[in-house]
Amino acid sequence: MKYTEIKELATAELAERLAEEKANYMSMKLTHSLSPLENPMQIKVARKNIARLSTELSTRSTEE
Repeated sequence: MKYTEIKELATAELAERLAEEKANYMSMKLTHSLSPLENPMQIKVARKNIARLSTELSTRSTEE
């Protein structure tokens, strides 16, 4: 997910998307610990998406 796509989302959508990404990340980590993922770089991408979403949410909360 690119930062330009994130900026277009509403605040409620951001919070919802962040929760989804966190759940997906935890699921991938658990799956990877039991049996290796086909593409372990997905974990890195998910972690970066979580960081991007969190940053945008905190930026919006400080602006208001």
